[in-house]
Amino acid sequence: MTPGESSVVLEVHEAVPDDVGMVVRLVTSPVEEAPGAAGLDVDREALRRLGFTGALATAVALAPATGQHSPALLVGAGPAGDLDAETLRRAGAAAAREASHVRSVAIDLRVLVPAAGGGGGAHLDPADVAAAVGEGALLASYHYDRYRSAPKDSGPDRVVLAVADAGACEHGAARARVLADAVFLARDLVNTPAGDLPPRRFAEIARDLAGREGLELRELDEDAIVAERLGGLLAVARGSAEPPRLLRLEYVPGDVAVAGEAGSGATAGDVPLVALVGKGITFDSGGLSLKTGTGMMTMKTDMSGAAAVLATLVACRRLGVGVRVVGFMPLTENMPGGRATKPGDVLRARNGKTIEVLNTDAEGRLVLADALSLAVEESPDAVVDLATLTGACVVALGTSIAGLMGNDDRLVAAVRDASARAGEPTWHLPLPAGYRGQIDSEIADMKNIGVPGEAGALTAGLLLEEFVGTTPWVHLDIAGPARSAEDKGYRRKGGTGFGVRTLLELLRRYEPVGGTVVGTPTGTEVLR
Repeated sequence: MTPGESSVVLEVHEAVPDDVGMVVRLVTSPVEEAPGAAGLDVDREALRRLGFTGALATAVALAPATGQHSPALLVGAGPAGDLDAETLRRAGAAAAREASHVRSVAIDLRVLVPAAGGGGGAHLDPADVAAAVGEGALLASYHYDRYRSAPKDSGPDRVVLAVADAGACEHGAARARVLADAVFLARDLVNTPAGDLPPRRFAEIARDLAGREGLELRELDEDAIVAERLGGLLAVARGSAEPPRLLRLEYVPGDVAVAGEAGSGATAGDVPLVALVGKGITFDSGGLSLKTGTGMMTMKTDMSGAAAVLATLVACRRLGVGVRVVGFMPLTENMPGGRATKPGDVLRARNGKTIEVLNTDAEGRLVLADALSLAVEESPDAVVDLATLTGACVVALGTSIAGLMGNDDRLVAAVRDASARAGEPTWHLPLPAGYRGQIDSEIADMKNIGVPGEAGALTAGLLLEEFVGTTPWVHLDIAGPARSAEDKGYRRKGGTGFGVRTLLELLRRYEPVGGTVVGTPTGTEVLR
């Protein structure tokens, strides 16, 4: 089975179908003041006794309405004044999760949509409401049971959005389907055991998807990687019996109409080029700087950046992205074999700069050094990389927020805003020039670690900055949110696919920054 194939169907109807197993109505809080409250065929006093106020993601079961056979559920969407895409996603996720025991569910938005479209300060149109609710419901329905002998009961496989105007909402539902499929692809890749997803297998999947979506794929095998002087990737790969790969995947917009949006019709030379780079360590043992047994348990997740880049490229045509996009995915295992790089060894990256490797478990920045060098050689308008890069970022920001660093305030703002709209939180961290000395090496241009226990995420970002020159660049450290330890909202335990929706939101509304750094993000100048 190809990763990312969703079995959940999302439909849009102007009435609740008779054959659904449950009907869910989203209402704002307080219920008594919700627009359309008079149309709710429920006992207000009973709701008060049950403690249901319409607070976000809360739920209460109701008896079937007169003449209906399906059980009913009210799910809170929170205060009407706080309605936005993220609260609607969370409400949609709650609806799908509360209906996990039925095969089909209808989410009735006919009361909510007027509130979201014209009241409460949200100003979301019906298509945006359908997109957000559908996205939350689909993402919450994800399950990964490929290795179970008997799949678990995973909830509804059909979600119906009941709306006042199906024509106005279908475009939003189509967008939700594309986004969910892209996230499912990334989640499937991250959740696949490392033994079944070495670099060669990842490349095969990318090749199949590229053919299906009309993308151009260039695959570098180990000999080609040597010829291209990708010393960082080669240094990390030396300890593994599995050969590395470097993938370059390109999307060029054209005259297509997918997910309700028309393509630009432009050629490659007419539109900006955005380069995406994703760390692809398909398993990270730490190399000779070996991790603990516990530390290795989730290290199949260390290719989450590459999974996000692949999933983003695959969705571009269906979403009608109007800019040219190229993705670079350096793929390798990091293993402690007899040929493994030793602490103290020096490598030469693609751009000629040398790195002394003092800790082989700080390997992601080594493969990214080569991939970033390749990316900037193509003179893109901007570069964005994603990587499960540092435990230090998890210490600083936890498991729900990604660290955001960059060399251009316009691009930093664009990525930050895209992440907020997508519901994938990021926090802007500085790249202090005064910390650059922490990665000075006695014998090379730099070393791959800074001072132990100090600003590890920032010094990793400073090393990456050495490989982008004057090209506008943003680095997303997704070490925390790339994996979830629990089911929560529309996140499911395991790989989350974090970053896919941020990248697609950035690309869908991309405004060129000009290809040369202008301005310095707040905080970068401290400690000079």
